[in-house]
Amino acid sequence: MPVPRDLPFVGSAAIAEGLLTRRQLQGGTWRRLFPDIYACAQLELDHHLRCQAAGLYLRGRGAVSGRSAAAFWGADTLTRGDPIEVTVPADVRIRPPAGLRVIRSSLGTADLIAVGGTPVTTPARTAFDVARRLPIVEAVVTVDAMLAKRLIVDDTLLRLAVDHPGWPGVDRLRQVHALSDAGAESPQESRLRMILVGGSLPRPVTQHVVRDAGGTFVARLDLAYPEHRLGIEYEGDHHRDRGTFQRDLRRINALRACGWIVLRFAAADIYRNPDRIVELVRAALEVDLLTGH
Repeated sequence: MPVPRDLPFVGSAAIAEGLLTRRQLQGGTWRRLFPDIYACAQLELDHHLRCQAAGLYLRGRGAVSGRSAAAFWGADTLTRGDPIEVTVPADVRIRPPAGLRVIRSSLGTADLIAVGGTPVTTPARTAFDVARRLPIVEAVVTVDAMLAKRLIVDDTLLRLAVDHPGWPGVDRLRQVHALSDAGAESPQESRLRMILVGGSLPRPVTQHVVRDAGGTFVARLDLAYPEHRLGIEYEGDHHRDRGTFQRDLRRINALRACGWIVLRFAAADIYRNPDRIVELVRAALEVDLLTGH
């Protein structure tokens, strides 16, 4: 059997089986991902490949977990270059290499599943760990994504809180549950919603559909205060191309004709000036209350 070209492999095993020499392994054809774990250098070094490599490196002693597991399941809220998180039992001795973050915690057989040979925490255990360990905003962002992908259901966190009394951080599960929303369609939409809630503004509705007086569909808004006819949207880089820009103009004009105001924010607003977002939204809500529109 030849060395796999589409999967990571254990270098020492390939040498022992006579598939490669040490010199070949150290040549430019193969890329070292973790100690003794290699892959074809032509493969894209994406999150999925790195998770597969991490699973091999663990050698049955743990599993990919946390946000790394969420991304592996399809709910990706990571940024490029984030380390792969793995969880191992407390008695496992492992020195984390570069690119790997090791968490020590109990793992039951019901918490684990092998996907194509890669050990990963189940969606429920993944949500449990994320909600306990991450800062509250990022926990909500990831749980939102998992809800949107239907990896978990609305009461998953509440059931886990009941089933794991006394676990570190378990009290936060109810808070994350209360703040999460399956309607968020991107991590930035979740972060934008959390900025508003954290700024003591009313919780906005997600994915609100606007129709004109005749009932014809006009738009679906990321976030909205329907009673104030105020929409709030996240604008990603894809809105910069000419075709999208022109469609956005027609859409905003149609919303304005229906009496709606839409505030639009970019990533720079979310990360650099969240207080300004709160100020603008609060001002828009107050103007509506004063004018009665």
